[in-house]
Amino acid sequence: MEDEEAAAVVRTVARQIKLWREAAGLKQAELGAAIGYGEDMVSSVERGRRIPKPEFLDKADEVLGAGGKLSAMKEDVEKARYPKSVRDLTKLEEEAVEMGAYAALTVHGLLQTPEYAQALYEMRLPAYTEDEIERLVAARMARAAVFERTPRPLVTFVQEEATLRRPVGGRMVLRRQLQRLLEISELRHVEIQVMPTSREDHAGMMGSFRLLKLRDGKTLGHSVGQLHDRVITDPRQAQILEMRYGMIRAQALTPRESRAFIEKVLGEVT
Repeated sequence: MEDEEAAAVVRTVARQIKLWREAAGLKQAELGAAIGYGEDMVSSVERGRRIPKPEFLDKADEVLGAGGKLSAMKEDVEKARYPKSVRDLTKLEEEAVEMGAYAALTVHGLLQTPEYAQALYEMRLPAYTEDEIERLVAARMARAAVFERTPRPLVTFVQEEATLRRPVGGRMVLRRQLQRLLEISELRHVEIQVMPTSREDHAGMMGSFRLLKLRDGKTLGHSVGQLHDRVITDPRQAQILEMRYGMIRAQALTPRESRAFIEKVLGEVT
C-alpha cells in the first residue's frame, strides 16, 4: 500500500474476513472454492496483500453468514483501492463550488470514458500492471460523480483542439470520447470550450492546470507534470492561474461554437 490510511482499511477488512472464516470452520481453500476464488487469492486478501473487490466481499458475506457486515465494508475498501493523490483531489472536488480546467494534451480526466482512460494508462512508462490499470481507471471514473452532486458546482473546461483529434486508444475509442463530451456539454452546470490550434494569442502555453473555488472562499490550483502532481495553495500563485484561465476562456471558442466544433470533428472520425 502506498499510504497508511489505505493500509489500515485493508488490514481491518483482512482481519474481519479471517475471523469470520475461522468462525465458520472453513479453510482458505474451502472459502475460495465456495466464492469462486483460488486459495492464493483468499490468502493474499487475509494478509492484506490484495484489496478485495466488491463481489469478493458480497460472496464471502453470504457464505460466511456475516449478515451484511463484510458487504458493508465495500465503500471503504473501494476508496482504499484509489491512489492517495486521487482521494485527496476528490475531497477537494467535493468542497468546490466552482471548478475550471485547461487541458492541453489529453481530454480532461473528469470527461474521459473508461476506454479512453484505460488507453492512457496502458501507454504510461514504466508500465503499470493490469491490476494497477484497473484500479486507476476505477478511481478516475468514480470522480465523475461530481457532475451529479447536489448542490451543483459550476464546472468549466477548455480543451485544446489537438486533444479532440488524437486517436488515443484508436478511432472508435475517440468517437465514443467525443460523444461523451457532447453528452456532458448538455448539462446546464457544465461548459466545454475548445481552443483552436489556429489561435495566435494563447494564455495557456505553460501547460495544463485546474482551478478549484471552495465553499470557504479559497481558490486553489492543481497541476500535473511529468513527475509531479501538486495542489497550489499560495493565494498569489492561485491568482495568477485564475487570471490565465480567464484569458484562456476568452480566447477559446464559446460553448455553443465549441459544441458545433466537436460535432464537426466527430463527423470526421470514421
